[in-house]
Amino acid sequence: MQVSIIVPVFNEAPLIRPFLSNLRERTCGAEIIVVDGASTDGTDQLAQGFCDQVIQNAERSRAKQMNVGADAAGGDILWFLHADAEVPLESLHEIGRIMRNPKVCGGFFRIRLPAAPAVYRLTDGFAHYAGLLLRMRCGDHGIFCRRSAFVDAGGFPDVALMEDVEFFRRLRRYGRIVYSNKRIGASPRRYETIGPIRLTFAYGSIATLYLFGVSLSTLARIYRRGVLCSARAGHSAQLAGIGANLDQRALLVRAITLPDSIQ
Repeated sequence: MQVSIIVPVFNEAPLIRPFLSNLRERTCGAEIIVVDGASTDGTDQLAQGFCDQVIQNAERSRAKQMNVGADAAGGDILWFLHADAEVPLESLHEIGRIMRNPKVCGGFFRIRLPAAPAVYRLTDGFAHYAGLLLRMRCGDHGIFCRRSAFVDAGGFPDVALMEDVEFFRRLRRYGRIVYSNKRIGASPRRYETIGPIRLTFAYGSIATLYLFGVSLSTLARIYRRGVLCSARAGHSAQLAGIGANLDQRALLVRAITLPDSIQ
């Protein structure tokens, strides 16, 4: 079972080499594809030699970047990762264990934020258990799936935001989705920039509006005005380094699938 890892990036020069080095060490044998969304800081050059392919995408669009990477991948299992994630040990073995069941079309990992501050434990728990009701999942959890299911689901939709959530909901139509209790280390940089409590509340609020049918374009405006603008006002220096990625991140509380579709 060949696994292809697709990593969409934009202006990740400070972390791309450490991330890829760690990823290669922990996923020996997997194909690693970096899809650069027209970075201006040399991310694409820095990734050369640390992965199997670096693909240039003329447009910064996480959905399009992941679709381009999937098209170029040679594996029958596609694993989509963010460039600030830390994958668990034996993650490929875990994916193989899950995907041996032919009724399973995909899966994902739980997340782990740093040990401090304590509010991160609330975020971790809320992310896991709220999903039993919300029936959704976002990209921080490292979604993986069969190539055939990816094609059947139509890939990632090119929408204003939450393309990973939309894709996940489509994917569920083509088989069971199973989560692993192994944890992906999630970066706290968004929380540190915006504030852990504020961002956790924002995720929950936007998730609720999404469930009530508010359009993705409206949710994008709400997030940019209500969260990003206030963060820029108070943390402009930090946002200079990561703000370009924030508006591309999934803006939905991290959640898991329905009880009857998990292992």
